[in-house]
Parts: sequence; C-alpha cells; structure tokens
Amino acid sequence: MNKILYQGHGSLRITTSGGKVIYIDPYAGDGYDPAADLILITHAHSDHTNTAKIRSRNPGCRIITWKEALEGGKHNTFDLGFVTVKAVEAGYNRNHNVKDCVGYILTLPDGVTVYASGDTSKTEQMPALSQENIDYAFFCCDGIYNMDLDEASQCASLVGAKHSIPYHMAPGMLFDKSRAEKFSAPGRMIIADGEEFELIK
Repeated sequence: MNKILYQGHGSLRITTSGGKVIYIDPYAGDGYDPAADLILITHAHSDHTNTAKIRSRNPGCRIITWKEALEGGKHNTFDLGFVTVKAVEAGYNRNHNVKDCVGYILTLPDGVTVYASGDTSKTEQMPALSQENIDYAFFCCDGIYNMDLDEASQCASLVGAKHSIPYHMAPGMLFDKSRAEKFSAPGRMIIADGEEFELIK
C-alpha cells in the first residue's frame, strides 16, 4: 500500500507501494531516515527547504523545486514513472507570490492522488481542481503567513477532495489539535504529527 507520514508543520513523506520515497517540504519532525527518490519543494522559505534532514538519496533521486515547477512561465507536470507530479498555483498573499510558489498534485501508480497546497491563500485555480478528483488534500491554515481556518475550509469545499486535512497550522508548532478541530470541510481528516496512514483510493 501507499503510505503517507505527516511529519509536522508543512512536511510530508510518501512511501509508494513499490517502495519509492517522496519528501515534500522537508523541515519538521522526524522520519527522514529512508533514502529519498524524490524531493519536492514548494517555495524558498526556510521552513520548507531543509533538505539536509534527508540523510541519504537513492541513485537518480530527483529534486523538483518551484523553479523547475514554474520553468517556462507555466505550471509543469513531471512523469517520473513511480509518480506523476503536477504543479498548481500557490501564493496570492503578501508573503507568497504566485510567481515563486507552487502546490503539488501527486498521482501514484494505483491512481491515488494527493494534493499539498504549500503556503497559499485561495487561488484562482482552486475551483478547477475539483476536476482532478483528489483523494487526499492538505491545506495550510495558520492565518498569519497564509489563509486562516475559514478561508482554508472554503478552499477545501472548492477543491472537493475525498479527504481534506489541515496542516501548517501555527508557526513553530508541529501540530495544533485545537486549530485542526476548527477546520471545517467535507471529508475532514485530522492527522497529528508523526502519524502515518495508508492511502486508499
């Protein structure tokens, strides 16, 4: 089975059913021992870019940052065989420019899709994301550097994922249960830091 570990803050680790390891915005928590096959970075802020925490990389490990994701002035898609990565809009607030930030939609070989919003407010593209039939969607909701809980809940309704998960909840905190419980969306899941679960279509 495909599995995802929420490491805390905005950091995620996906292990595919074929054993490939994908890190998204490494920074927080633990769980960085498995060698990386892919590292995804949504933007340049230091709480999303600590690749030094990933202790080893497999041969051919790919790093895709917002720079590659936005190369050519468009949101690019990368087919790596074990996963397809589609860059989507992120930003739209005073701290995050849409020209320097992305979110990612990952499609795994069995068709499971995961959306990591990165740091963002509501984007112009979010209503169209409902056509992606996303299974698991992670929405930032700190309300300081990005959208707050109400806006994140509205975005979750727009995207319409099967499961909507709050993350990146408060600066300096891996997880904030009280904030997570105020996130309101159809199919809400609350995942604490350090928790790993299977991704099911």
